[in-house]
Amino acid sequence: MIGVRTIRRMVSLLSRPLSTSQIRHGSRIPKSSPPLVSLDLPDEWSSNFAHSDSPPPSPKSDNATARIIDGNSEAEQIRSSIAVEVSRMKESIGKVPGLAVVLVGKRQDSLAYVRKKIMACHEVGFRFSLAELPESCTEEEVCDALSNYNKDASIHGILVQLPLPQHFDEGKILNVLSLEKDVDGFHPLNIGNLAIQGREPLFIPCTPKGCIELLLRSDVEIVGKRAVVIGRSNIVGLPTFLLLQRHHATVSIVHAYSENPEMITREADILVAAAGVPNLVRGSWLKPGAVVLDVGINPIEDPESENGYRLIGDVCFEEAVKIASKITPVPGGVGPMTVAMLLQNTLEAAKRALHFT
Repeated sequence: MIGVRTIRRMVSLLSRPLSTSQIRHGSRIPKSSPPLVSLDLPDEWSSNFAHSDSPPPSPKSDNATARIIDGNSEAEQIRSSIAVEVSRMKESIGKVPGLAVVLVGKRQDSLAYVRKKIMACHEVGFRFSLAELPESCTEEEVCDALSNYNKDASIHGILVQLPLPQHFDEGKILNVLSLEKDVDGFHPLNIGNLAIQGREPLFIPCTPKGCIELLLRSDVEIVGKRAVVIGRSNIVGLPTFLLLQRHHATVSIVHAYSENPEMITREADILVAAAGVPNLVRGSWLKPGAVVLDVGINPIEDPESENGYRLIGDVCFEEAVKIASKITPVPGGVGPMTVAMLLQNTLEAAKRALHFT
């Protein structure tokens, strides 16, 4: 694990002016700031955080528990409305939205996510196509699969099931994806437009979009509220930060190198946990009455479970439910909304491509 002090030393060394002897021997004078990519480090949460022994804050009131935000119910309503639109489209122009997924390897979690997407597409009447490639395939083969879907007029949305195997250049592969079919919202232009005021991305990344949808449907005030996002991944943490900011929240990010994270999260009116660490967020991390969205989906061994494991979130639910005012469960919270937002993005892409209103 690389510590905060080590990072500061790295930045200091990279920014330090060259000596006279270095200049004499033809060394290039560096810019005052190092390249940003040189500062990128993986967030290794589990070895960096130790929970304090401080007790959780006092519950809101005697025997009070948080209201459960039911992602399954909200997602079902969205899927129903999408199915009506698909039916109307089929009757009017004889076409339906098409979604394609490129899957590399056989990660169990990725296979499970793809199965859910297939079921959701069948439920609402979408066409679905899957390109399965072995982990040993080349980047060129993945890019070829994307290029074929880019050209296929019956496919309106394409996604690459992440994460990819480590030897792949994720950025290079995602850049091949047609901007008009980037229903996951990960294309650099989509993220850039999300970050810039006055710009509208073609697609908003599905999990962040689902988080905001859950807040709005649960009558949670966002404007002016203090929000904290735990995790800064390109898939969830960063776009959630940007989206909350576009909704006029005052937003902070906590990551694996943050000092005193509990002090930051205790200030949050809205907390989004997306670190991928089981039970990272304890009751002592929460402000009484906070709204908690748990994005984490972590399998842990459970011999009594039918599959030998069960899913838990990044938030210790048993403690948080006594402190928060509203909270999403795992499973059944953010996950179903992510799939619903993917369907919604694909429907929007099809309507745009087919000029259907």
